[in-house]
Amino acid sequence: MAERAAAIVIAEAPRPGLCKTRLEPLLGPERCAELQAALIRRATAWAAAVGTPYLAFTPSGARDEMAALAPAGTSLIAQADGDLGDRLAAATTQVLAEHGGPVVLIGVDTPQLRPEVGFAAVDDLRNGTDVTFGPAADGGYYLVGLREPHPEIFALPSELWGGPQVLERSLALAHRAGLQLAMLRTERDLDDEHDVRAMLADPLTPPEIARILRTD
Repeated sequence: MAERAAAIVIAEAPRPGLCKTRLEPLLGPERCAELQAALIRRATAWAAAVGTPYLAFTPSGARDEMAALAPAGTSLIAQADGDLGDRLAAATTQVLAEHGGPVVLIGVDTPQLRPEVGFAAVDDLRNGTDVTFGPAADGGYYLVGLREPHPEIFALPSELWGGPQVLERSLALAHRAGLQLAMLRTERDLDDEHDVRAMLADPLTPPEIARILRTD
């Protein structure tokens, strides 16, 4: 049997004013921090179901509080300096060096994600795909999977991260590098008030997440 894939979650610590700031007008900073903690628990449980779990955290002093949110056996790594592309490249490169491939990486904003999506990404990678993307409805991606380090796919201009061109420009970088690509189904990220309404209407949204999102 092949060794389990590595599964990385990249996340900010659940501190008021640091995380989910776009939802503060709706939830307030304390509930945003509560939401972030629940999202980290959900995402790291997903990672442990899919493979060998890692949690790439920021800020650097948050190791203990992040470890308390993750399943036993999760390896914690501090995120590198730089923009999101720098941090994604560093996390995937470090884990691939320590664990070997394939590796899949997610954020915490798709709590509806099922382990089967991760298994599908790993299958693509084991069958010869170089890079697998999970497209997000906002133009970014919620998952990236790699067999080997390819930091070039994360080399977007800093100002593009978080915008609607992230996936398009990342695919262009992967094509330019001659990489074989696979795509998963599209998922919605939890970023703003429109996403909150959509998640509350989605039966796949975990109850513990829905409870925090309800404002009535």
